[in-house]
Amino acid sequence: TCGYNALCAVVGHNPICSCPVRFTGDPFVSCTPIPMQESPPESRDPCSPSPCGPNAQCQVINNTPSCSCNPEFMGSPPNCRPECASNGECSSHLACMNQRCKNPCIGSCGA
Repeated sequence: TCGYNALCAVVGHNPICSCPVRFTGDPFVSCTPIPMQESPPESRDPCSPSPCGPNAQCQVINNTPSCSCNPEFMGSPPNCRPECASNGECSSHLACMNQRCKNPCIGSCGA
């Protein structure tokens, strides 16, 4: 005869004992449930994908994403933008150079 919780099947006039799925042990003595291992909760990176938008960086603080504009950019995420895209966005005595309002004469006019 088969053990406790075991399955019994007759094959060729002979009893075949086996433990059912998710059970383990000696099927002629006893089958016991295989303990389910609890998987730890998945730790999700709140910055992946970044909720901050372009030209911004995301930093995790207390499991919460914290966004800030990259250096050389201004505004508030998700709307970080360069200081300028054309000369018209700068004061009249400055020019838009590499997306920054700068004095165009420093270094180029001998000053």
